Amino acid sequence: MAVVGGGPIGWAIAWRCAQRGLRVVVHDDRPGSGASSVAAGMLSPVAEAYFGEHELTGLLVSSAARWPAFAAELTAASGVDLGHRTEGTLVVGLTADDLAEARRLWSYQQGLALPITPLRPSELRDREPALATRVRGGAVAPGDHQVDPRRLVTALRAAAGRAGVALRPVRVGALSEVDARVTVVAAGCGAAALTGLPVRPVKGQVLRLRAPAGGPPGFRHVIRGYADGEAVYLVPRDSGEVVVGATVEERADTEVTAGGVLTLLRAAAELVPELVEYELVEAVAGLRPGTPDNAPVIGPLPGLPGVVVATGHHRHGIVLTPVTADLVAELIVTGEPDPALAPFTPDRFGKERTWN
Repeated sequence: MAVVGGGPIGWAIAWRCAQRGLRVVVHDDRPGSGASSVAAGMLSPVAEAYFGEHELTGLLVSSAARWPAFAAELTAASGVDLGHRTEGTLVVGLTADDLAEARRLWSYQQGLALPITPLRPSELRDREPALATRVRGGAVAPGDHQVDPRRLVTALRAAAGRAGVALRPVRVGALSEVDARVTVVAAGCGAAALTGLPVRPVKGQVLRLRAPAGGPPGFRHVIRGYADGEAVYLVPRDSGEVVVGATVEERADTEVTAGGVLTLLRAAAELVPELVEYELVEAVAGLRPGTPDNAPVIGPLPGLPGVVVATGHHRHGIVLTPVTADLVAELIVTGEPDPALAPFTPDRFGKERTWN
């Protein structure tokens, strides 16, 4: 079988299929260079639960529950530390209006019986003294964790290679170029040209800062906040790095703009003032693979036997890596789709497409 796309989804599918006895070749001329190279790596089934996305939220919760065992297995198989951290996520509001917006969302999340607990300002600062004194309140989602996506790709490549997966470093321009009984298209935004599916690029600008003197960041939790109407997240790493993101732009370029950097830095510093003393080490933009309903596209491609797609994960590619790999491997090996795939199959967008 072949996997087109060498990001976390593609490598995880290849690894799982190789574990089940299949011979697998991954096709990608620049593996790991897509959205995962920019992503922050938040495993946030609660904080990322949005209005009207019940089925997607269920998939996020299912995949996040697999992450601890997945991380342990992958670390053992690859020898790579994934930077998996479990301190949880704080969701905060800087102003009264920001807090009202945050409360509206976490009230919805509580209505779904998701684990998120409101906190008073004093309780927030007991957990994270680095938070600005202006922060009006927030909540904690203890089950929302994080991982380093760049380490994840390194680990998956190593584990897959040890399981017998081969890499063919080529760019696939059409599915007819791939000689395989089964082809999995896990090419992110590139899946649109290969399959005709409505997968569009959604630009995100992200910053990476480094704490002074080589020390750790002054906070431990992932912080997701609203600051004067701007949404921002801050992800601290053991290495001293802090990832700040991310813009959401309906654009297909990867240029970093002064406006994007300004917006992110201003919102981040409003929430955690000490960040103004951190070194700015990287400003980068990537393209998330979005779909019309913000949910991934996973399953057999109508009209083209032997082709399975696993794309369109938008903001959720890292957290959804374990469940996507498990579901696709099970489908390929048994020929029977898991019922969990039903809301996410390609045929929900109709069948009139042009195949390449």
